[in-house]
Amino acid sequence: MELTAGKLAELVGGTVDGDANVIINNFAKIEEAKTGCITFLANPLYTHFIYTTEASVVLVRKDFEAEQPVKATMVRVDDPYATLAMLLNYVADQQVRKRGIEQPCFVSEGVSLPEDVYIGAFAYIGKNVKIGKNVCVYPQCYIGDNVSIGDNCIIYPGVKIYHDCVVGNNCILQAGVVIGGDGFGFAPENGEYVKIAQIGNVVICDNVEIGANTTIDRATMGSTVIHKGVKLDNLIQVAHNVEIGEHTVMAAQVGVAGSAKIGAHNMVGGQVGFAGHIKVGDNNKFGAQSGVPNSIGDGLSVIGSPIVNAMDFARQTVYMKRLGELFKDVAALKKAIAEKDK
Repeated sequence: MELTAGKLAELVGGTVDGDANVIINNFAKIEEAKTGCITFLANPLYTHFIYTTEASVVLVRKDFEAEQPVKATMVRVDDPYATLAMLLNYVADQQVRKRGIEQPCFVSEGVSLPEDVYIGAFAYIGKNVKIGKNVCVYPQCYIGDNVSIGDNCIIYPGVKIYHDCVVGNNCILQAGVVIGGDGFGFAPENGEYVKIAQIGNVVICDNVEIGANTTIDRATMGSTVIHKGVKLDNLIQVAHNVEIGEHTVMAAQVGVAGSAKIGAHNMVGGQVGFAGHIKVGDNNKFGAQSGVPNSIGDGLSVIGSPIVNAMDFARQTVYMKRLGELFKDVAALKKAIAEKDK
């Protein structure tokens, strides 16, 4: 990528404050940027860096007011972070996708592949698999029998998609993802655990991204469903018959137990655990390491294990920090009372 600040402003619908002819050819964080780089200022905690950055261009909000001279050219936009994301996607789209079928790989007889598909070396494509247009299946992937993959998907190295599972359009599965492994289903019998066959599947809807080494188990019956726009980080476990609502995001190491129903537009921090068979509403925020044992409604901000209101948790934390002082005060009071009673 190489363009002027003026051209950049046209591209993103911004205005230039400074030299419109300065050239940028790279991206960098504001505190690390060098000449030729574009960076952004979205978090007020980083404001001081704009006066020392070596970046050639900084994306700032339209209402940003500098308190000191700024050496870099500023491009004023509505949302610097969203604009940066758009630019990064623009650059990524300019990169040429791989095409063709590498050897050795295995494609089952009768499977029809679009002309613009990419199948990497040592990939396995099972019987009756359907693969859409502009799909990339990187090396060492396993695509089981009767799997359906929509258009414009990227299946990174080492992904395993078991039989009968469905992946929608515009999905990204990072390396090591496992879709459709058996759910953890066992029935106690005579002091042992007998395996319950898991005969359902996994359905992943459009525009879903799944992080590296995340696992989504197939349903015992029916489907485990990941609805459109969901973003899952690395190392997440989604159990059988779970349903995750549209545009919910989950950070690393979240665990969702069997048959839990998670609503839409939830924001879930790292290492949160959801109990099985519960129902979670929409537009909730879960702090890191929260434990969610019961069903909850909509629009809550919670943290803790078990979860409590985030403001209550903050107050409890303050109280906990003062427990040592409280014990000293109680001990002093006891001593004073004892001496008075003598």
